[in-house]
Amino acid sequence: MSNILKELLHHEDVLQFNRFDSEIAWRLGSWIVNKARQEELPIALDITVNERCLFHYSSNGASLDNVGWMDRKKKTVHRFKHSSYYMGQLLKEKGRSAMEEFYLDETVYCFHGGGFPIILRGSGPIGIITISGLTEKEDHNLAVEGLAWILRKKDQVTPIP
Repeated sequence: MSNILKELLHHEDVLQFNRFDSEIAWRLGSWIVNKARQEELPIALDITVNERCLFHYSSNGASLDNVGWMDRKKKTVHRFKHSSYYMGQLLKEKGRSAMEEFYLDETVYCFHGGGFPIILRGSGPIGIITISGLTEKEDHNLAVEGLAWILRKKDQVTPIP
């Protein structure tokens, strides 16, 4: 297993919640939105738990295409219980497409960074935070940075270079 896959799994291991509710979703989403505004990042953001949208934002400069990308990233995280970036890197390392490896249509699923599971420690994934609008690495890192901030674990995770 490559170092990047190990680091992506480390993100998922460290960034887990003891509880997650609408208030946490609001604080997490608001932190990411404030950062995006300060840095003038054209993003769309969605936080969904148990298929219920708890937070949604689309900045000036984001497009309808970003919503489509988020939907496809969410489907990937929901199906595989890993970040969409992890799944994309896994396919890249295997040198295979989603169709070849999983017989999945890439117009339905997206194997690019920006979808990250919301995990309850001891229970597993209960939701997904999804960002679209930047490069796949930047989408992933922004989600990880927000999760690390709200969990007070910024010193335990490193952005993907």
